Amino acid sequence: MAATQPPTSPVPGTADADAVEARRAAAAEAVRSTSIDVPDFPQPGVVFKDVTPLLADPVAFATVVAALADAGRGPDGATVVDKVVGMEARGFLFGTPVAQALGVGFVPVRKPGKLPRATHEVDYDLEYGSTSLALHVDALAPGDRVLVVDDVLATGGTAAATRTLVERCGAHVVGVALLLELTFLPGRAAVDGVPVTALLQV
Repeated sequence: MAATQPPTSPVPGTADADAVEARRAAAAEAVRSTSIDVPDFPQPGVVFKDVTPLLADPVAFATVVAALADAGRGPDGATVVDKVVGMEARGFLFGTPVAQALGVGFVPVRKPGKLPRATHEVDYDLEYGSTSLALHVDALAPGDRVLVVDDVLATGGTAAATRTLVERCGAHVVGVALLLELTFLPGRAAVDGVPVTALLQV
């Protein structure tokens, strides 16, 4: 099912709550109509949310980016973050265009050994194992306001680990924006105190 044309982004300096809500509703439908459940991937018992069909649909992709970017704006439509941080790998796909939409820089959080300079690193648990993430020590300035962007909020381990890395730089996570939230898992509790914007809850 084709996604609808994304509504116009709010003009900085103007409040447009109706347009924000319309974008979020259109984005939820875009995610719902394009994402595919893949059972037993990457291991038995896990249902993987495949969002690659969304990326292949330029209208749906634009709709989602516009709605995610709203999480980095204030009530007047002006950008209220200094950086967007995305996690390897699907956070890169959505975080980079969101950063461009907000007019701020993008910072990647990667697996250890993938970043070429000194890094902060943190280990954490996933719903199907454990892993680590890394962030350049100079990627964020002290006091930077950060919007974290990813595709799915499940147990919240990845988001919580990213928050830890951001805080080690002296910066602050002021919001988490995602396509999907799996409400039967305790993802929000893992980032307690941080506003979470999920375009679609399942």
